[in-house]
Parts: sequence; C-alpha cells; structure tokens
Amino acid sequence: MKFSKVPEATIRRLSTYARYLETLEQKGETVVSSAQLAHECGVNAAQVRKDLAYFGEFGIRGVGYYIKDLYDDIRSILGLSREWRLAIIGIGNLGASLLMFKDFLKANYKIVAAFDRNPTEVLGKVSEKFGKPVEILKPDRLQEVAKERRVDIALITTPAAEAQSVADQVMTANIKGILNFTPAQIKVPPGVVVKNVYFTTILDNLVYLLQSKKKQ
Repeated sequence: MKFSKVPEATIRRLSTYARYLETLEQKGETVVSSAQLAHECGVNAAQVRKDLAYFGEFGIRGVGYYIKDLYDDIRSILGLSREWRLAIIGIGNLGASLLMFKDFLKANYKIVAAFDRNPTEVLGKVSEKFGKPVEILKPDRLQEVAKERRVDIALITTPAAEAQSVADQVMTANIKGILNFTPAQIKVPPGVVVKNVYFTTILDNLVYLLQSKKKQ
C-alpha cells in the first residue's frame, strides 16, 4: 500500500465504484474511463484517480480501466475476496430485517448466527413474517457459537442500554468487528473495530445539508 493510512471517505467511494463496475460487467461492458466512473459515482475524475493511487497504478492511459480487472482489484482491496461471517445480536424489528437482508450474500457476507434474550418468542414472530430464518440462540451461547462458526463481525441491534454489555460479550468471544446500530457509544480496546450506523445521526447530517443549501 502506498500510504499507511487511507481516508475512510476513500474506502466508502471504493465501495461505490465497485457496485457501479459490477453493474457494467453484468451488462457486458469491458472498459470504463475515469470520467465515466466519476460521473456515475458522483465525484470528479481526479478524485477517482487519487482514490485508486493509494493502492497502486491502475488503468491504461488513453484507454481507461478494464472493468473486470478493476472490479476484482477493488474487491480484493476491500477484503471482499473472502467470506465474512456475521452474527446478529438483538432480533427486534431491525435485527429481523437484517436477518433477511439478501444483499449480504452478494458481497460475501454470511449470517451464521442470531441471538436474542427470548429466542423462542422472537423466532415465532420472525418465522411468521419472513419464513424460518437461521436458528436464534440465547446470548449466553455467544462465546461457544462464535468459535464454532468462526464469527468475524457482530451486528448489535439491541436496546441502547444493553449495547455496552453485549459488546463486552462480543469481545470476550474474540470477535474483532462490531457494527453498532444503537445510539450508544461503545467503548472497546485497541484491536477491536467499531462502526456506528444509527439512522437518526445519518438523518441529522442529511437535514443539516438540506438546511445549508436553503441558506445559500
């Protein structure tokens, strides 16, 4: 890697580039220019080239990028050339929806375990709405199941008040990645990575941008 620290915004854009490249490949396209890739992904061509330059040299001057090669390279950079195994903890409305989210499979994410304090009750509700999902277990089996099923990432969709204690269980189970869907700020030691995905926070950002445009 050319730089030791890559901006998170670059990583987000790489994911966007990959999705667009996948669409082009499915259409049978073979080559794309940086200008076309930039236009479709909402950035400029210089930004595309800068983002890719963190990881090496890509494309051919005057030709562009070979779509399959660039798509495969970006997937490799993002770590999507292998399967990532997920566990969902907290099967309420959001947890149940994530349990049935089919697009996980397109990106090599596989849900291998689900946990809830009331597994029998929750399974009945989820089965009625979605059909029978992956087995739902009690959280006290997290450490055992995480090791057995080689869980890489935990998705926490519990009430906020439970988020830290659940995260502590996740870390005890030696799971190094946490996707936190609660508004709680989870504390973790070095070596564990947490990403927060709380919808109201994202909406706050959207509302701010809308309000700023009105003032211009």
